[in-house]
Amino acid sequence: MSRTLRASILFFVLASCGGGNFSAPRDLDDACAIVSQRPAYLKAMRATERKWGIPVHVQMAAIHQESKFVGNARTPHRFALGVIPMGRQSSAYGYSQALDGTWEEYQREERRGNARRDRITDATDFMGWYMRQSVDRLGISPTDAEAQYLAYHEGRTGYANQSYLGKPWLVEVASKVGARSEMYRQQLQYCR
Repeated sequence: MSRTLRASILFFVLASCGGGNFSAPRDLDDACAIVSQRPAYLKAMRATERKWGIPVHVQMAAIHQESKFVGNARTPHRFALGVIPMGRQSSAYGYSQALDGTWEEYQREERRGNARRDRITDATDFMGWYMRQSVDRLGISPTDAEAQYLAYHEGRTGYANQSYLGKPWLVEVASKVGARSEMYRQQLQYCR
């Protein structure tokens, strides 16, 4: 085999190893299809449920709303005058769409300096950590995906001040998260 051919093969093998699989599962309306295509998701969410007490279906519904299960999801760019890029709408990134400051707080408190927002195990652990604090500080049930999502989106202080009441669109989104959580809960009972 020629050196050029060997070098080409090596290049393509190494290039195929780079990065992660950040694409979404095919059928986001079927919890069984999601966990069948990405067994690591279910493993991560079950570990989070054991550690933080936040059910798998609540985590799944929140991740669906935040990133549609895309590991490297980012908020859209902002534009001035419709054409001049002004950066992203926020620092939200990854499966959980965690903001930089909240993610860094999680890393400090949990001593997880190497945690990454685009790694499902870390993203679900983060969500469990955040939602468990909403349970403890705000009295939100771990199974109440709608209220958990409102506290997740608005922050615990915003939720306590009921800032979401001035955002009818957000209340509607949270209602959809609650409905999706229930749909996922029912579907997960019958997965193999």
